[in-house]
Amino acid sequence: MQRSGDGDRDEPREECGIFGVVGVPDAAAVIYRGLFALQHRGQEGAGIVVSDGEKIRSVKGPGLLNEVVAHQPLDRLAGALGIGHVRYSTTGSSKPQNLQPLVVECADGLWAAAHNGNLTNAGALRRAYQDAGAIFQTSTDSEVLVHLLADPMFRTRPRRVERCLAELKGAFSYLLMTNKNVMAARDPHGFRPLTIGRLGGGFVFSSETCALAQVGADVVRDVLPGELVTADEKGLRSASFAELPAGEHPGQCIFELIYFGRPDSRIFGHSVHQVRVQLGRKLAEEAPVAADIVMPIPDSGNCAAAGFCEASGIPMDYGFIRNHYIGRTFIMPSTTQRQDGVDLKLAVVESVVRDRRVVVVDDSIVRGTTARRRVTALRQAGAREVHMRISCPPIRHPCFFGIDFPSRDDLIAANHELEEIRDFVGADSIAYLSLPGLLSCVRQPDQFCTGCFQGRYPYEVGEAHHKLELEAISPLKPTTNS
Repeated sequence: MQRSGDGDRDEPREECGIFGVVGVPDAAAVIYRGLFALQHRGQEGAGIVVSDGEKIRSVKGPGLLNEVVAHQPLDRLAGALGIGHVRYSTTGSSKPQNLQPLVVECADGLWAAAHNGNLTNAGALRRAYQDAGAIFQTSTDSEVLVHLLADPMFRTRPRRVERCLAELKGAFSYLLMTNKNVMAARDPHGFRPLTIGRLGGGFVFSSETCALAQVGADVVRDVLPGELVTADEKGLRSASFAELPAGEHPGQCIFELIYFGRPDSRIFGHSVHQVRVQLGRKLAEEAPVAADIVMPIPDSGNCAAAGFCEASGIPMDYGFIRNHYIGRTFIMPSTTQRQDGVDLKLAVVESVVRDRRVVVVDDSIVRGTTARRRVTALRQAGAREVHMRISCPPIRHPCFFGIDFPSRDDLIAANHELEEIRDFVGADSIAYLSLPGLLSCVRQPDQFCTGCFQGRYPYEVGEAHHKLELEAISPLKPTTNS
């Protein structure tokens, strides 16, 4: 489901961020502030959809949120309920029609949908509907749910939304909206985060708690795996639409804590900052090194570097300075943009690194090419030794659930031994945090998906899985009886 052949990148790439409100005056302005706090989750495009109870109006466009709003002011988005989305495309290219929230007209009125995650059975469902004559407007997997909602076999039955959600396989946190309500749903494995907040007399939904703080909302609780929460003028209602099938396991994405989440968020009940600091401490215990300074790759390595500094006793300094006018390079859609972005993003502070033994702490290595350029830059600035320390285990397997990790052929740790990786990046030494070390830093480690490290996923996925789904699903015959 992920795009491949994207060329030079050395960091995980983001999924998306979603934010919704109900019963909140000037909903568009609140959603804008919430999405602004989630901008780190997607920089390819943004959208806001608001209802005044009768009409649904939207603002969408490519680029950063403030760029979209600059060209399409929010003044015309009157209403007290709405949803928003910041996008990085894991499934579907960066085309305008793929921007979310998706807005469609069904037989019973307008619906809007915003999705964070990746559906592993989207191809099967899409082909089945196309064979039955349905026309898709986008190339994103998110549109599949819209077709399920419009299907007469679901639309005319009780618990329509729950039945449709139960047909989906994979990772999803969805926000759905009509003229009267907003619905929030999370897949039964719990891959992606989604939190409920309270703002005045209304409710807020967000991918991360940092956005709730941004708008002044109080955290209520997380949407539970397999739960559909409906918010309207009457309050909140909860319904379960799916449970984990026998033999499958919870799948909270560990990379939400390692990399994706903002440090001031709480995700899956954990403080992102505290987890990352502990990862750095554990890394220093497992892979000590004699050095003069510890320096992070900003910004994602900052917390882990602080933990490494604390546990090792080596002072921390900032040998890389980030240009904050350059976004996260892995989110840039073209290879050339990412290569140029990496060169512009970080500058070496020569006075910090010259004639020193430096420990560089980063969160992950995907291909190794960016790490190689950074080591080269440190050498050119006069660093005497460069030691790489990575606060997660080697990434050896692809992700099917919303992180755009490439195939095994593109993952340096899948094809090379540790010393070969060290030679490639040009470091004096390199070490990764072990998987047991990583899991020791979180509560209930059995609740997390670590498939990208060890190749074991919460459930079986792959081409055989997709073919099986295609044979089993008819667009006119629901597969659930709940």
